[in-house]
Amino acid sequence: MDPDGKRTSSGEQGAPQSVEFTGHALATLSVADRAWLAAAIERIVPLLGFPVTRAAIELVHDDRMCMLHARHMGLDSTTDVLTFAQNAPSEPVDVDIAICVDEAARRGQGAVQNDGSAASASAPHGTRGEILLYALHGLLHAAGHDDRDDDSYARMHAEEDRILEAAGFGRLFEGGAK
Repeated sequence: MDPDGKRTSSGEQGAPQSVEFTGHALATLSVADRAWLAAAIERIVPLLGFPVTRAAIELVHDDRMCMLHARHMGLDSTTDVLTFAQNAPSEPVDVDIAICVDEAARRGQGAVQNDGSAASASAPHGTRGEILLYALHGLLHAAGHDDRDDDSYARMHAEEDRILEAAGFGRLFEGGAK
């Protein structure tokens, strides 16, 4: 099911990989940023260590993310990314991911750290780097990674760092302890 409860899975495990960015907030990104994100995703997917059949990444604003967060997590607040895996564990990834561009802009520009506290004045990766980090985070969740306790949090973010460094982006996640 996608975030609105509609079935979107192709159901074909052997289908070619497909990653698509959609959503109203996509229009807020420049053509150059959209092209950069598409190319960046093409660079990281082969480094994941698991097949991706389909990933639909909806870029949303705070209002839609608040609605999705309340509907699916029972929390009346915005968040960075929500993952809706359509695949069973150990199957090729088939996922719907909602990414909040407003949150990405706040964190990517150094307004807040990943724990919500005030950040330093500079965040060199900007909004598009933060969106890339959220997309990778969602793909890892769909493949079975978790970050609910300190150990799994550390493992998941180490895997993000490994993939991003191997793709030439460097470490984008700057959070420490959960």
